[in-house]
Amino acid sequence: MTRIVDISVPLRAGIASDPPGHLPEIDYYDHADTAEDVVAFFPGASVDDLPDREGWAIERVRITTHNGTHLDAPYHYSSVMDGGAPAITIDEVPLEWCLRPAVKLDFRHFDDGYVVTAADVESELARIGHRLRPLEIVVVNTAAGARYGLDDYVTSGCGIGREATLYLLERGVRLTGTDAWSWDAPFVHTAARFARDGDPSVIWEGHRAGREIGYCHLEKLHNLESLPADGFRIACFPVKIHAASAGWTRAVAIFDE
Repeated sequence: MTRIVDISVPLRAGIASDPPGHLPEIDYYDHADTAEDVVAFFPGASVDDLPDREGWAIERVRITTHNGTHLDAPYHYSSVMDGGAPAITIDEVPLEWCLRPAVKLDFRHFDDGYVVTAADVESELARIGHRLRPLEIVVVNTAAGARYGLDDYVTSGCGIGREATLYLLERGVRLTGTDAWSWDAPFVHTAARFARDGDPSVIWEGHRAGREIGYCHLEKLHNLESLPADGFRIACFPVKIHAASAGWTRAVAIFDE
């Protein structure tokens, strides 16, 4: 028997799912709104010819490829990957990366804005008794997962630093994920570090690790606290958008029982 757990958020307007200027907008049209549109396709027909005078329900959506649960392609982080090769876009991501055994790292105890290190990853893997294998999907459960839709969502949770990201990539991981808005620490915390130290290497450091070893990651995952540390697979095939930096996905965890 197979059990499937939804680890995606619904794409929803009117909540704090993204920073200002990056929020999705959805217009809903119900059956009454569209009845005239439907009969316009059939000369001579009237709304009275439709069952209960109903047309179709449709939605018009204004979004970016980074709204909702989505998979980032290496092209999002940089024009190059693997030390200089052209970065692949979402329609070029190997599908075998997107259905793999998975492991969850529980980092909910870290403060908002904390930058996870390689030692943190190594310690958590030791705690759960897991040894990474090539192409495993690694997802991190942060404090942001419980804040989705609330005003502090985009400023909540820890982020994964360059060192920790490379630790995973050097062991063959090519797809990671987080329930936070970004794989990196929330920008408000990174901005404070940059203002204090003047070090530009802290800007988007986890993402930029993909310049050295190309990888993908999921953002805005959900319900990770319901998953065990390992013993499941994740499926996260992205929508195939030509030459795009990301694609939306209905990410799910799969358990074979």
